[in-house]
Amino acid sequence: MSDHCTTTVGSYLASRLEEIGLEHYFAVPGDYNLVLLDKLLENKNLKMISCCNELNAGYAADGYCRATGGASAVFVTYSVGGLSLLNAVAGAYAEDLPVIAVSGGPNTNSEAEFEMLHHTLGELDYDYQREIFSKVTAEAVTIHDPREAPTQIDHAIQTALRFRKPVYIEIACNIASAVTSAPNVRSFGGPTASDPVSLKAAVERATEMLNAATKPVLVSGVKLRSFGAETSFHKLADASGYAIASMPNAKGMFDEQHPHYMGTYWGPVGSPGCGEIVDSSDLCLFAGGTFTDYTTTGHAALIDPTKVIQARPNSVIFPNQTFSNVKLAEFLEELSTKIKSNDGSMIAFKRIQEEVTPLSPGDPETPLSTRQLFSRIQNMLGSDSTVIAETGDSWFNGMQLNLPTGSRFEVQMQYGSIGWSVGATLGYSVGAPNRRPIALIGDGSFQLTAQEVSTIIRYDLKPIIFLMNNRGYTIEVEIHDGPYNTIKNWNYADLVKVFNAEDGNGWSCQVSTEGELDEAIKNAVSQNGPALIEVAIDRDDCSKNLLVWGGHVAKNNGRPPRFA
Repeated sequence: MSDHCTTTVGSYLASRLEEIGLEHYFAVPGDYNLVLLDKLLENKNLKMISCCNELNAGYAADGYCRATGGASAVFVTYSVGGLSLLNAVAGAYAEDLPVIAVSGGPNTNSEAEFEMLHHTLGELDYDYQREIFSKVTAEAVTIHDPREAPTQIDHAIQTALRFRKPVYIEIACNIASAVTSAPNVRSFGGPTASDPVSLKAAVERATEMLNAATKPVLVSGVKLRSFGAETSFHKLADASGYAIASMPNAKGMFDEQHPHYMGTYWGPVGSPGCGEIVDSSDLCLFAGGTFTDYTTTGHAALIDPTKVIQARPNSVIFPNQTFSNVKLAEFLEELSTKIKSNDGSMIAFKRIQEEVTPLSPGDPETPLSTRQLFSRIQNMLGSDSTVIAETGDSWFNGMQLNLPTGSRFEVQMQYGSIGWSVGATLGYSVGAPNRRPIALIGDGSFQLTAQEVSTIIRYDLKPIIFLMNNRGYTIEVEIHDGPYNTIKNWNYADLVKVFNAEDGNGWSCQVSTEGELDEAIKNAVSQNGPALIEVAIDRDDCSKNLLVWGGHVAKNNGRPPRFA
């Protein structure tokens, strides 16, 4: 805690970030936030991670939230920094991640004195950045008065934690060092509790419907994690006896070694047999699911909405009835004590379940295929693994991985911003030092954010990056091809040498055959620093499911306009 005589706005914010569990924050300096960064550095319990640019810093904050299950913080300068950060914060909003975005701001006297300032739009309006961020955050505040700073900071942090959304705090450059109140003891807590009457009624209705069903099914959704409901879902799965599926953006949030786990429910590109059981069930409970064109393969999933119960973060939706102010974790927890065990859907699944035959390795000189690459990645996975899959073919190949108990899987499927995974790998590595992330990144995506590998090297982090070089945007090729999907090739592995310079500990190599890949993986896992393996893949060598999915999404995108 800061002393009441020496607490500044900057040190107050640092103390609050420490209180809510942060050990690191991400930053890019600029003249409007330099004094603020000085004040943050005075707190020795927080460590600054300096990033190459603001977009990557935001992606890193995204990854840190995923790794820790809590909040993260990112600090930038005004306008040129804040607007560069904006895209990453929008992604965090879409993905329910409480990123605290902090920007330095103009001197409080500048607007009153009609000063034209650098880094701005050249107009006497200095509230535009806060207004823009208000569209992609749950709260956006500007701090101009040190007396009001504690209330504004506390409210913003409380909002981020309660609603699992980013918030924006702008601190004028001459306010960061201004004296304010010392932080008083308080609880920030998380989401509020359910209305007990609504909760009881929703559980009773769900129990009645599920116990009357013949072949009920459970499906896990991405919002289980953001709203603290993973453990409750596991309890319900154990109590129910139902067959269990996961939506694609929720992969890794339910133990794939559970005896009743079927696989990924993803319409025509889901796990074999899984879609058939879900679609033919007489009642499905989707817990924390999102139904977008991406998660439903261009809305090609065949689930009958009259046979679905949707448990959302703050409500439960039945076919003809809605219960509001019911929290997801509490609903699942209560329901697990009420339902009767029913293995009807699991018996049906076992009748059609397909045995998966492991892919045998080829001759060491055999040119690499994505199937052989991912068979090797499968063998690398352990309970402390986290797979970070970039938007693109890595989604579809990654979905085929059989995750050991305890392992995790990260995608940004709602927002789908290519390049996200490089910064997210940085942030995840910082936030989960006892895990070794395995990042799966296509060459097109990598070109957007490659420089953050140098930050990974700078802080001696240890992810293993598989860089798939197929010379283009494969996911875009399968949705709609054109010359814009071809990119300039790089010697990607050589970038690690550039980023190492005189003091780095990164390791890299290029591989094009199965034998070279096997040797590279042995070297990568033995490294005491980051490893990047550039894998040469044929341009047309992509997952069969990407071809199917791309066709459905293209069809959905290409629907002609309807005019009255």
